[in-house]
Amino acid sequence: MGEWSPVAEEWARWWGSFAAPARDLIARAAAVGAATRTLDVGCGSGEFLAELAARGARVAGLDPAPKMVELARQAVPTADVQIGEAESLPWPDAGFDLVTAINALQFTDDPDAAVAEMVRVAAPGGLLAVANWAERARNEIDAIDAALNDEPGEDGDLRLPDGLPDLLGAAGVEIVDAGLVEVPWEVPDDEALVAGILLGEDPESGPAIIEAARAFRTASGGYRFVNHFRYAIGRRPE
Repeated sequence: MGEWSPVAEEWARWWGSFAAPARDLIARAAAVGAATRTLDVGCGSGEFLAELAARGARVAGLDPAPKMVELARQAVPTADVQIGEAESLPWPDAGFDLVTAINALQFTDDPDAAVAEMVRVAAPGGLLAVANWAERARNEIDAIDAALNDEPGEDGDLRLPDGLPDLLGAAGVEIVDAGLVEVPWEVPDDEALVAGILLGEDPESGPAIIEAARAFRTASGGYRFVNHFRYAIGRRPE
């Protein structure tokens, strides 16, 4: 997924803080604190690494996009951030108290293999936490996708209510919590809306994006879309 490198800075600008409600839920559920050993798989530009480090955790991250890794290293210079694939994590067995993957597993070639690797590097009794977009009907931002595409994308298995618990459960992980968390996306004006949706691609779609977003315009002239992530948190057996 190194193709994210060309849009890494724009993605970080418009979407880097987007998953903060899901990240905060996971950090609180895992009671992250001083010396908690954490690994974020698909760490992107490093926002969650920074949040974990601020809680006192020892942090590591992995992403396949070199530019994302560069940004993550800038965000948390003390973090161990590596370029690599989720299906082959470059860390030894049982080294982390918390292993996370937020809005990442759907981009892997083999989510089952990625979760198996997450289990491998988690300490016995350690936690695994995954989160990603819920089904499209729960995401107002999909109004734009529907307007721009004759055949909008279908919901993948991981978006469905049992998708993430089933994925972790198949790897032998004991599910301790699962559910929905609201993740709004807000931008201040038309220019930001178009920039955030397109990330530098197909500027001719701008007017169509603005028209599709009309129902989500705020009194200040910006836009607010109410969306949801599904999440699952599980424990590696002792």
